[in-house]
Amino acid sequence: MTQAFLQMLQSLGAMSLTPVVIFFRVSAAMFMMPGFGEHAVPVRIKLILAVMFTLIVWPIASEDVGLHWPEPSFQVIIIEAVIGLGMGAFFRLLVQMLEIAGMIAAQAMSLSQLFGGAPGQDPMPAIGNLLTVSGLALAMMAGLHVKLALALALSYQAFHPGQLPDPTDFSIWGISGLAGAFYKAFSLAGPFVLVSLVYNLALGVINKAMPQLMVAFIGAPAITLAAIILLAVSAPFILSHWLSFMDMALSNPFGDIW
Repeated sequence: MTQAFLQMLQSLGAMSLTPVVIFFRVSAAMFMMPGFGEHAVPVRIKLILAVMFTLIVWPIASEDVGLHWPEPSFQVIIIEAVIGLGMGAFFRLLVQMLEIAGMIAAQAMSLSQLFGGAPGQDPMPAIGNLLTVSGLALAMMAGLHVKLALALALSYQAFHPGQLPDPTDFSIWGISGLAGAFYKAFSLAGPFVLVSLVYNLALGVINKAMPQLMVAFIGAPAITLAAIILLAVSAPFILSHWLSFMDMALSNPFGDIW
């Protein structure tokens, strides 16, 4: 079946094959895209979205694909799928920054036992779920689909179709993105970590001064209230900063953004 499919591709013209080559990369990235590749989105809808994104990316990337036109083969399909998965993982990292920040904040404020999340997803702390859902909603309103399509089109300038990326550069790009995501996530959760540090220091001083007092029972409601107030105050600034960084990352996905 694969051989017959490749023979059919070779019988078509290069211009007719351009959207097919683009589809291999876009469809692989689609299953990890933020918003569009969520577990709640049915597979059939993801397939339709992949076709729609292909039609959007096609006019933009057709010139770059034409300059480095690959000979249709099963190897080309695998290479394009690998590049698409790499791009999808990069897109997903931008959202997982909020998830990691929420986990750090919940752990620092002793709220990691409160879980949330959509059905079918791994449970995460409620703070992380709130930040993630809010961030995706803001990104969608800010034109996430347009930015993702442009980032996919730019990928053909960095990773030529049908050509295996240099493993060293590809791994460095992925590792720097992973390390940068954790750094940014910790920065976003910084206010919660700072408040937690002050709270634990004060709790230690009180416990040292009054050993007979059950400071944990007194401090638990206080830290919970402080976490709720701090989340209400800092969430707009956290999401605004994250959205600005996401726009910068999608406009230059292969630059030194971390």
